[in-house]
Amino acid sequence: MNRLACIAASILVATSGASADERTEHLIARQQGSDTFVAGGSPRVSEPVKGDLVAAGGELRISAPVAGDIMAVGGTLRIDAAGSQDLYAAGGKVEFEGSLARNARIAGGSVSMSPNARVNGNASLAGGRVEMLGTIGGYLQAAGGRVFIDGRVEGDVEVAAGELELGRQARIGGKLRYRGGAPLKQDAAAQVQGGIERLEVPARRLAERSAAPAAFGVWTLGLMFMAAVLVAALPDFFARVADAARARFGWSLLAGFVALATIPAAALVLLVTVVGIPLAGLVVLLYLALLLVGYVAAGIALGDVALRRWLAGRAAYKGWRALAAALGVLAIGLAALIPWLGALIAFLALLAGMGALLLQLKAAPLAARS
Repeated sequence: MNRLACIAASILVATSGASADERTEHLIARQQGSDTFVAGGSPRVSEPVKGDLVAAGGELRISAPVAGDIMAVGGTLRIDAAGSQDLYAAGGKVEFEGSLARNARIAGGSVSMSPNARVNGNASLAGGRVEMLGTIGGYLQAAGGRVFIDGRVEGDVEVAAGELELGRQARIGGKLRYRGGAPLKQDAAAQVQGGIERLEVPARRLAERSAAPAAFGVWTLGLMFMAAVLVAALPDFFARVADAARARFGWSLLAGFVALATIPAAALVLLVTVVGIPLAGLVVLLYLALLLVGYVAAGIALGDVALRRWLAGRAAYKGWRALAAALGVLAIGLAALIPWLGALIAFLALLAGMGALLLQLKAAPLAARS
């Protein structure tokens, strides 16, 4: 199954690379109060931000101070700025070289903190490969295929990894607790003041893993069927959704991220008022539908890109498009099985699909008026 997942990930990389050459560069920057919203193919934040920063892009760099929280998502992220609040980042490759007054929550295919990086609060790092070479003032949580710690952590460290290594410069002020397949690799100069404890995988989790393939098969087949039906029923609409995901990938990620974060908050606000309770229930149902269709839309977009690239002569046929959509959903599902990295792939696919869907729903009334 892991081999199939790696093949699916290769398909994703190949098709996304093809679409990047086709899409036009779009850079969108908006100011809302003191907060800044940025999206584009290769955006760079080089001016100080007075409030929160929400940014998305294929290649994103943040090099200016941010007074509020930093929320960033994209293909390649490089953050060498000073942040006065928290950092939330996800991407294929995330490099943090700056400083934070509070906490860092980072996930990516590859996640690294440079020797000059500093987080005064706590840090949570997850990825296929995780390297922590900087300084963390609180605790560290890390998960990945390979985790390498060669910096300073003042608090406790908890790690779940296939392979864990402590380098020569590793200094842990608290206790190290880890679980993984391989024994700990520790340089003789590394220091752990609170001791080291290796944790066993709970028996319940092993049982859940044994049942996972059957559940995955049923769930994925259902999503593949849904993708084929949606393309067959609404071919033009989902062709435009696929075009939006391809041509405006950064903006799709940002729109999906904003929707993912704000719609539940809006439903919670409605629940506070008695009059708004029925409306809150409707919002929750629509939100769940958006999550489901958004994920499927990502598979449809991936299938369309692959079909246009490899079988362009058949891209106009509804049956071939439905088949490609189903295979696109399958590719994302298999890629999601890759340890540590898979969850990030599924998350980015969900954001891009939701965002492209919302962008097209917004554009449809405007097109109808014109």
